[in-house]
Amino acid sequence: MKLTDDIEVVKGVGPAVAQGLRALGIKTVFDLVDYLPRRYEDYSEVSQVSQLKPGPVTIKAVLKQATGRYVRRGMHITEAVFSDDSGSVRVVWFNQPYRAGALKPGQEYYISGIYELSHQRFQVINPSAELVKDFPLNTARIVPVYRQSKAISTNQIRKLIGACVPSLRQLSETLPGWMLTDEKLLSRAEATEAMHYPQSREQLAAARRRLGFEEVFELSLASLLNKQEVVSEHSLAISFDERLAREFVGKLPFQLTDDQRRVVWQIYQDMTAKHPMNRLVEGDVGAGKTVVAAMAALMVMRQGYQVAVMAPTELLARQHAETLYKLLKPLGLQDEVLLLVGGLSAAQKKKTQVAIAKGQAKLLVGTHALFQETVDMHRLGLIVVDEQHRFGVEQRKSLMAKAGHMPHVLSLTATPIPRSLALTLYGELDISVLKTKPGGRLPILTKIISQVKRNRLYDDIRGEMDAGRQVYVVCPLVTESTLVEGKSAESVYAELSKGILAGYKVGLLHGKMKSAEKDTIMNHFAAGNIQMLVATTVIEVGVDVPNATVMVIESAERFGLAQLHQLRGRVGRGKHQSHCYLVLSDSKPATRRLRAIESSQDGFKLAELDLELRGPGAIYGAMQHGELDLRIAKLTDVELIARAKQAAQTFVDKGEKLVQYKELCQRVTRLRAVTNLN
Repeated sequence: MKLTDDIEVVKGVGPAVAQGLRALGIKTVFDLVDYLPRRYEDYSEVSQVSQLKPGPVTIKAVLKQATGRYVRRGMHITEAVFSDDSGSVRVVWFNQPYRAGALKPGQEYYISGIYELSHQRFQVINPSAELVKDFPLNTARIVPVYRQSKAISTNQIRKLIGACVPSLRQLSETLPGWMLTDEKLLSRAEATEAMHYPQSREQLAAARRRLGFEEVFELSLASLLNKQEVVSEHSLAISFDERLAREFVGKLPFQLTDDQRRVVWQIYQDMTAKHPMNRLVEGDVGAGKTVVAAMAALMVMRQGYQVAVMAPTELLARQHAETLYKLLKPLGLQDEVLLLVGGLSAAQKKKTQVAIAKGQAKLLVGTHALFQETVDMHRLGLIVVDEQHRFGVEQRKSLMAKAGHMPHVLSLTATPIPRSLALTLYGELDISVLKTKPGGRLPILTKIISQVKRNRLYDDIRGEMDAGRQVYVVCPLVTESTLVEGKSAESVYAELSKGILAGYKVGLLHGKMKSAEKDTIMNHFAAGNIQMLVATTVIEVGVDVPNATVMVIESAERFGLAQLHQLRGRVGRGKHQSHCYLVLSDSKPATRRLRAIESSQDGFKLAELDLELRGPGAIYGAMQHGELDLRIAKLTDVELIARAKQAAQTFVDKGEKLVQYKELCQRVTRLRAVTNLN
């Protein structure tokens, strides 16, 4: 039996079982042996009957008797007695009528299950039972638990993998020998077999380390190869104009932080090189990323090249255009800023496209509409991408076709990235960090609010609005749902505008509205014509209204830490004290992440905790994480990640040829494609 054989060659797999396996993604023998357990139950410690304590147990005992009977309509019970030298124990199976006939009195069995008090006596309930003389699959060992379905049980998968052990040992090695030696790693075949049949906790840990190391090594290698490809491209060298930089900074209505100065200098150094910049600036909420981007754009524009600023939404694109217009106005460059979004009329789009093609517009702000075929970039020198960190090589190439060269790329994010993610998913990017916030900003006072204190909360909100301040109320849902718990924006809007806060100007904003309607409402709120804005997370990123001082987050337990921190960052942007209220939807105690957001303003610390609690997909979204989900490695294992990344660098430095490692080559090629798609 070969690893490439169809799954139906495995003993016990007929057409029906094969269909169930294929639904789990198991189509070949290799797919089966590569179907790793999701968790384990430790039944490896065999106890004597007299030493049994409540909980998971394994005994080695002889069957004395077994009987089966129906106790009531539809309920069958099998009762058995097992004995060893120390005593006897009662074992019970419910609704497994085959048990009594299958068990053989006088034979020695391993029994693994839960020993608990049931019907006024201690007994082992619904255990696995296997003859000691047979190779145990479900008892007397660390038992793997697999993801199962209605058609295929975890016990079936264990049995089928047991039939494939000889094939499992055929697994070819994917890592070079020097790496296995240097890192003291098991072979791939040894590690995979140990995942299915661990002989001890120590062997299981070694297997996890080997396979997890390889996962991170592949990601790191893919990132390094992507970075090499970018560095090999020729780009425009943008010279540094000190006089222009000083003039821009001197006319700002505020002082740059030391972090901003340091990051701007890193960007200027990148752009003077002959290869394209590929830098990510991560800054906590309100750390001043837009000014940094403006200073980068300024150098490019002064030398006659164009800058494209891409935002994820029209709302944010319009806001960026307005901010950049104000920042460049003191230098007389405001007329070179143009907006291109889907919401413009056909005539407006045409006029903008002509200005871009003729090179009259130097700073172009928009959504993905900027990169449509109808947009003819005149001399594109720099792309600034907001909240789209995975702007890949292939997308760069499509822009190079427009520009005639590889442009510099500067990515921005307000989501602090944990160090382990920076080493893996963003390994091909140079990363700059803005931690210090501009001076004069007060910390946002954050408080968890239970349902019983809800009315008192609205008394405080009235006080803020009466003083001329504005309020956000964010809900997890647009409309009420019977499937998902949580407050909806529409119901809260109706409740407040027609009841508790009747007489105040309350607006509603959510993602199902048309772009023009959303823009109108947001503009009214920014102008102060709306006192309270009830919204969904459409306002999570980028919205800047300094007069807004209160953020109320309904059903706060439904949000992740990173998202809560982003939402909180919509207030605290002006000179007045701001507040964030985390409103619980029920009487349950506040979760660990809500207590964390209440006590900390440090976005980087919160991002690390969010990674630990919920995983990277929750922080960066399924689209960005996608196929990069790790089956074995934990992104909290910084030491493993650092060693795997160093191994990838050594692999490249040694001049290793991927073609020598055929399977690894195929996997890295796939990973490179994934990392370039987002």
